[in-house]
Formats: sequence, structure tokens, C-alpha cells
Amino acid sequence: MAEPIKKAFVTGHPIRHSRSPKIHGHWLAQHGIDGSYQAIDVAPEDFAQFLATLQADGYRGGNVTIPHKEAAFALVDRRDEAAEEIGAVNTLWFEDGILWGGNTDGHGFAANLDDHAPGWASNGPAVVLGAGGASRAIIHALKQRGVADIRIVNRTLARAEELRDRFGAGVSAHGMAATGELLADAGLLVNTTALGMHGNETLAADPALLPDHAIVNDIVYVPLETPLLAAARARKLKTVDGLGMLLNQAVPGFERWFGVRPQVTAGLRALIVADLVPKL
Repeated sequence: MAEPIKKAFVTGHPIRHSRSPKIHGHWLAQHGIDGSYQAIDVAPEDFAQFLATLQADGYRGGNVTIPHKEAAFALVDRRDEAAEEIGAVNTLWFEDGILWGGNTDGHGFAANLDDHAPGWASNGPAVVLGAGGASRAIIHALKQRGVADIRIVNRTLARAEELRDRFGAGVSAHGMAATGELLADAGLLVNTTALGMHGNETLAADPALLPDHAIVNDIVYVPLETPLLAAARARKLKTVDGLGMLLNQAVPGFERWFGVRPQVTAGLRALIVADLVPKL
């Protein structure tokens, strides 16, 4: 009797914009795996029932995106350390019939910088712009990699203070007015806000205020070169766009569902860049 097809998914609401099926489809073809990975739109009120029937429907697991990450955190049976620290789940899998939830966003962030800015973790203090869910994953990754001075800057100070209290020693909270002073000795600037996405060309911060050795990362990947990255490049600073974070966060899930650890290659990046171009 033939082994059943290995099935995984990505769910969100909406989900049609997701590039995850193209990423995982590329890896399935590359490794000759009899598997499928599909996008499934699930409304928030239907999400708990969707999870309850996953195993019966033949799924090995899948990815979770907006707006379901915190609901998934509450509904899974077990969580890995990253999910516990971040307070959100983006990856699901089964072990002995138990539904596990993990968070690979921090892994994706760190791996992207490893690929494009080796040595980044020892480059000096990190300034993180924004205090949303992505910011939590990035602060977790920074702490895991030993960055001792992490400065969260957010328009609403109380949100930054919540993250400072969540992550503890080495993390500080600041309002936007402090940005210039905080950048003066920073070795890494990370933008996690929507500033720089199409329709919002405002600079998230001024790279002119950074020292010459600083690295600038924008987790936005549409457009690939945001106004922040363009300004940093004009100053001859090292820049890293957000696409690699998307690609690298997909790696651990694929390995869990399909049994092979895939590689993020130039070919995969080119495939997704080509998919982005008509939408830019």
C-alpha cells in the first residue's frame, strides 16, 4: 500500500498574498518529495475547529500567520522555548499525536543576518524600531545570540515598556524622540514597523546618525529596498533586506513535515524575487 502524500499548509486571513506555497513547493520539487503545501484561508472564528481536525485531515503540520499566531499559541498542546518566549506560534507539527507549536521567526531573522552580515551579533548595541509581534521574535533572537544592549523604540512608549519587562536584562524602552541619541553608537538597526512599505515612504530612522560600522536591516520585503535601506546604502552602510528572514523561517517547518532540511539558495531567492516584481 502506497504511503499517503505528506501534507502541510499555511493558514491566515487573508492568505492569498502568501509566498510560502512557492517556497515549499520549490523545495518539494527539488528533493523529489511526494508532498503538498497549500494556502488555506481560515477566519478567526473557525480557527480552533480547523486545528482540531488537522490530524484527521492528514496534515503533518503547517504554518500560521496573521491573525492566528496568538490564537495558535493558546490552542496547541505543547510549545517550544521560542514560542514561549515570544508569545506566538507560527509553526505547527505533531509528535506522537500531540500538537506542538513553535516560532521560527527569530531563527529566520538571525539566519538572514548570518548569511548577509556575518559577525553581526558582536557589532554593538541593537536598536529595534517597533514593538509588535515581529519585534518580539527579533528581541528573542538578539538575546539568544548574546546581544547585551537592545534598545526598543516605539511611537507608543507603553508598548516598548511591555517588551522591556517581558525580556528583562539588557533590554530598554524608548519613545521616538530618543532615536537620534540611541543610534549614535548602535551597531545594528532593525526596522520591524510598516514604515517603508509601498504607500508609506517615510524613513523609519535616519541612517545618517549611525556610526560607519553599523548594519541596517529592514524586515519589510515589499519593496526589497525600502527608503531606510536606500538611505543606509547611500551612506555606504551594510544593508540587509527582509526577504531572507521569510526564506529562512520556513526551513525548520519543512524539515519537521517532510524529513529533509532544505537550503536557502540564490536560486530560491531569485524565484521569490521574480514573484514579487509584478506586485511592486
